[in-house]
Amino acid sequence: MNALRDLPLITDQTAFNLDRWDELCADPLWLGVEGKIETDRYGQVIVHPPAEYSHGSIQADLGILLAQHAPPGGKGAFESPISTSAGVKVADVTWASAKRLAKIAGRTALSAAPEICVEVLSPGNTRNEIEDKRRLYFEAGAQEVWICERDGVLRFFLKTAPAKPAAASKVCPGMPGRIEE
Repeated sequence: MNALRDLPLITDQTAFNLDRWDELCADPLWLGVEGKIETDRYGQVIVHPPAEYSHGSIQADLGILLAQHAPPGGKGAFESPISTSAGVKVADVTWASAKRLAKIAGRTALSAAPEICVEVLSPGNTRNEIEDKRRLYFEAGAQEVWICERDGVLRFFLKTAPAKPAAASKVCPGMPGRIEE
């Protein structure tokens, strides 16, 4: 019988998150699950509804724009699992410099946030959820968090002033403020 004293204690959240994500990615149970999964700080799985077509379309448009406007030598990605203090959260689109990627990659989840983390809003998102993710990505090392509204408007948040949208991205200064449909 398990007593409280016999239960494992999480002393290193990042190590715990990375190990748990490796475990989930290796478990065939999750292969056929529709939607996106994340974890909470205790490794419990959070299942999100499947995305709409428009969500993926906006992600693709953002990927193209990042390839055009991001500094050379970096790498963009979709559906990036990131270790945070509240578990593994999955950013819709990310961009990381080669130097940053060398530090944070190597497992099935990233050990910290890339320089840019983007959330594309879906009908099921709540403001609290998105604000929590923005805070968690900054806490995990992101320099910028972008929020893409359902109408394609991009809101840029910078680590230097994380609560107030900026006029433009500092990492990708030429990035437009709207995704054209």
